[in-house]
Amino acid sequence: MSRLVALAGLALAGTLLSPAPSYADSPPTPTACPASVAEVADCWTGQDANGAFYAIAVPHDWNGDLVVHSHGGPDLDDPTDASRSLDDLDRWAVMPREGYAWVGSAYRRGGFGTRMAVADTEGARLAFEAAFGEPERTFAHGQSWGGDVAAKLVEVHPTTYDGVLLTNGVLAGASRGYDYRVDLRVVYQYYCGNHPRPSEPQYPLWQGLRADSTMTSTGLRARLQECTGIESAPADRTPLQQRNLDDILAVTKVPERTLSSHLSFATFTFRDIVHDRLGGRNPFSNLGVRYSGSHDDRALNRGVERFVAHPRARRDLMWDSDLTGAVSIPTLDLHALDTWVTTGEKPTPASVAASCPDYDATYATGCFIDPAFTPASYDSRVNARLLGRHWPTMPAWLERAWSHVPGIGIAP
Repeated sequence: MSRLVALAGLALAGTLLSPAPSYADSPPTPTACPASVAEVADCWTGQDANGAFYAIAVPHDWNGDLVVHSHGGPDLDDPTDASRSLDDLDRWAVMPREGYAWVGSAYRRGGFGTRMAVADTEGARLAFEAAFGEPERTFAHGQSWGGDVAAKLVEVHPTTYDGVLLTNGVLAGASRGYDYRVDLRVVYQYYCGNHPRPSEPQYPLWQGLRADSTMTSTGLRARLQECTGIESAPADRTPLQQRNLDDILAVTKVPERTLSSHLSFATFTFRDIVHDRLGGRNPFSNLGVRYSGSHDDRALNRGVERFVAHPRARRDLMWDSDLTGAVSIPTLDLHALDTWVTTGEKPTPASVAASCPDYDATYATGCFIDPAFTPASYDSRVNARLLGRHWPTMPAWLERAWSHVPGIGIAP
């Protein structure tokens, strides 16, 4: 076992990691708060030793508790200041307005890297404590991909946080959580054939985009419009455009309103994961997927591109982003977390729904909680594939063993 771990650490350190730049810690300095919290809080920004910018808000009537925020994305551009964190503060202004101090990291770089984001989120918490002291209670919060970051954060630091709030969290990890985007990437190319075009250099679609491509988001949207007419009124689409759009939506189950953004992720973020984080290796698979819902499923399944993940690339992505579920603190994906931590009384869907009208009296945004809702299985929404069905997450014993090996993970 020790030899396995050592070899894994050497291999990953040699292929994934690069020396991290060092920065002098920049203590938080006062800054203007977003307008949404300016009347109720004071704000600061700073930069930690890893180069990650962060923002802090402390309410004038601070209740003594801290929310540590992990933002979603990931953004692909490297941050140059704390503006991303200030935008997040504005988006989650409800927290300081309810009396909670707030800190969020912009992360040291753009691109994928769950454990990198975990380290920078923890760095932001430490910067807060160094400047303002230890809060009475500390809550982690993650949104979208940041939900994966926050969940991994409380796994890596099991005694630091009192509770964790996950909103729209990507909790399947990257090894399964992006399967539907893998399917979108290949299904789109089957019908559209323009990403890449036959006249352009070819590459396997699991790359998302070839490393040296100069394609922009605007250029990708133009190709999507060319194939599907998605930006045109239905009456202005050609019959072929309408059929392409209908088939892509029916097979992938991606809503039309988010088709462009998901295709962008399956293009540019996949390129980041493959080329910049995994050394050009493929972590994705669509082996064994049976695509259905099109006007001709037989032709689609014969013609769609197929590929299988490189085992080590998949392993590395799993280690970085997949969750073990070994979390012992209260974890909630909506509200009522503070009461749970304080009283130890676990809320129910019905009790959360019943509490909504009182909060809505203040915020007047409506109550949309369905206490009877039960999520269906993951495979009911995302096509199952052969590779990974017997190892959907990193086994706990390997997670514990690898956690003691320095230098494993996605390149910082």
